[in-house]
Amino acid sequence: MPEIPTSPADSAESEASRLVTDQAVRAAGSPGVEDLEVKDAHVIFNTVWNDLEEEIGHENLRFTKELILLGGAPGSGKGTNSNFISKVRGLTCPPIIVSDLLNTPEAQRIKEAGGMVGDTEVVGILFRKLLEEDYRDGCILDGFPRTRVQVECLHLLVQKMNQLYREYHTTPLAINFRKPTVHAVVLFIDEKTSIERQLLRGRMIAEHNERVEREGDGKIIELRATDLDPIAAKSRYRVFKEKTWDALQSLKQIYHYHFIDADGSIDEVERKIRMELDYQSSLELDPETYDAVRGLPLATELGVHARQELVRRLDSYQLEHTELFHQVIHEIENKFIPIVQRHAIAGLSIINSEDHLFDNPLVLAMVIDVFAERGFRAVANINLAETPDHFDLQTGKITCKTKKIFRFQVRFEGSVIRRAGR
Repeated sequence: MPEIPTSPADSAESEASRLVTDQAVRAAGSPGVEDLEVKDAHVIFNTVWNDLEEEIGHENLRFTKELILLGGAPGSGKGTNSNFISKVRGLTCPPIIVSDLLNTPEAQRIKEAGGMVGDTEVVGILFRKLLEEDYRDGCILDGFPRTRVQVECLHLLVQKMNQLYREYHTTPLAINFRKPTVHAVVLFIDEKTSIERQLLRGRMIAEHNERVEREGDGKIIELRATDLDPIAAKSRYRVFKEKTWDALQSLKQIYHYHFIDADGSIDEVERKIRMELDYQSSLELDPETYDAVRGLPLATELGVHARQELVRRLDSYQLEHTELFHQVIHEIENKFIPIVQRHAIAGLSIINSEDHLFDNPLVLAMVIDVFAERGFRAVANINLAETPDHFDLQTGKITCKTKKIFRFQVRFEGSVIRRAGR
């Protein structure tokens, strides 16, 4: 395939990305070792990428729009919280658990052939998984990246995804190559909590498996040896702090980074996750899409000064349209409120009127604002109804006249009926 020419802007972006990556990798290790690991990562990535391109074709390298990198200490609740994160982000596909990829048929074939499932194989299997159509809109990666090599492979993948986005952005295939969004979600707990949770998980799984074996009902759950041994559980946490933690920390140099203190109840952790992952259109929409809609106000912005604006309008009615304003108040007090009171339990009343007073749009605005000031939610609609007015005996033609009906819906919090014995 012919090489795609790069513009000065592309070159500048690539150079900037390289510098950011270098800074991130430097933050995760010592000189010398990191240089070798970066070189290894480039070799691994290029090998996997070239194989994919040759195998499925350049225009079929259609990766996920949103990557959520879920990492954390042992016992921090990655499995527990992945379903909630999926719900918050609107993802319907299951998370990709990287450790489970070693049990896939592809990994089994490598092992059966006498090979080792190393970084090249894991990255290759992972990238192929990300190309599945189920993950096209977004997915959670549970347990990736864990090392500096994996951080660099991830960054190279995101660079390629951005290149594909620019390449196909103005073509009919653009919807398949959207600008990627990457969130790193890191669940953190201290060593004591980690060990306690690992051992608790071990006891619960052991009891479950014993019950399944005894009663023959259910499915055996895999039990980690480290979940039964306090020393092994402590060692597993130390490995996380000494190796994986630095790799996860380096992600904050590049991607949207969310540090979650997971030392608390499930509800507390879910609340923190929801706050961190609230939808932000400027981060997630394609830049051109965002530019198209950004001029429209956000609903949250409308509410900020709503009360002040209501006060200003009501004062202007009193100062500039005094007679009309008091006429409207009189109409509400004598004709609307009696009907509203009769529907105090339901919390909804509908009032119809043919009064020509409401032909004036300002009057309709006054009605809505007066009800709003009193704590009601009012909506006004205009309905046109045709009624027979004249029948021509000679021709049989019926002439109708149009009647204008003003319909007001007034909503409020209804009253609760108390019943005996309840």
